[in-house]
Amino acid sequence: MENFTFNSFTLQLEGLNVSKYWMYPVFFCFFFFYLFIMITNVGIVVLVFIDKSLHQPMYLLFCNLPVNDIVGSSIMVPRLLSDILQPPSERLISYYECVVQAFISHMFGTTCYTVLMIMAFDRYVAICNPLRYAAIMTNKMVIKLTVFAWGVALVLVGILLGLTIRLNRCRTRIMNPYCDNASLFKLSCESVVINNVYGLTFTVILFTGSIGSTVLTYAKITVVCLTSNNKSLNSKALKTCSTHLVVYLVLLFTGFINIILHRFPQYSEHRKLVLIMFFIVPACLNPIIYGIQSAEISRSLSKLFRSKKLTPLS
Repeated sequence: MENFTFNSFTLQLEGLNVSKYWMYPVFFCFFFFYLFIMITNVGIVVLVFIDKSLHQPMYLLFCNLPVNDIVGSSIMVPRLLSDILQPPSERLISYYECVVQAFISHMFGTTCYTVLMIMAFDRYVAICNPLRYAAIMTNKMVIKLTVFAWGVALVLVGILLGLTIRLNRCRTRIMNPYCDNASLFKLSCESVVINNVYGLTFTVILFTGSIGSTVLTYAKITVVCLTSNNKSLNSKALKTCSTHLVVYLVLLFTGFINIILHRFPQYSEHRKLVLIMFFIVPACLNPIIYGIQSAEISRSLSKLFRSKKLTPLS
């Protein structure tokens, strides 16, 4: 028979099941991933901030991604690193810390999609309405789009977690490497039908809106490119849109794998690894993809390094 502890404020994280032989290799692997995420993403944000040539809507909107990656990775990876070195019985977390971690982890996932939606809108205006781009994509519009991306995520995730924290808890074990909404409401012995319905609605709205807007945007961009004889326009469209599309597909793939593995309990360890990769893989790839593909960012980086080399030592 299962032992119940009602409304305990101390929870136990199951974490990753890592043998003693693999404990330190896994720890250092995730540590270097986190270090890479922080250096590259913070570097991109600082570069855009200090280089006035990058003060363009495209790069200002893109800055939302590295900021989101920094926050999302920081709420999950350090805690994961700490738990890897702890025996399973000592992987304890307070209920309030768990709720905060769940809130930020869902904000991270949702904001990834909403930011890519507003970036797709920017590319649509740049390619389909190039003459009106400066008039449409003003600083005010950039602020509005940024508020939309974070505001929509805040409302959707706020309701999601609000429905969960109202429940009484009778269990204390989180069956994940970190806290999320599903893990929290599974601690309850009450009916969670509302949580499941809203969670499904949340997912459908997010994926439908994200995929629908991206498909529509790229369909219109494709039509413009096919009907235009402007090779310069087509080259620009291919370069900027391929970057955005690669980032989006990576995020979509990891998100779908996540959802699919939730339906197969026998692959719980695989699911845990995919959950972690959802935070790590896009956060590692975003600065690489944009840094390599963007001529402006590459030029700004090379200019920065050249200026450091030319700086006199005395």
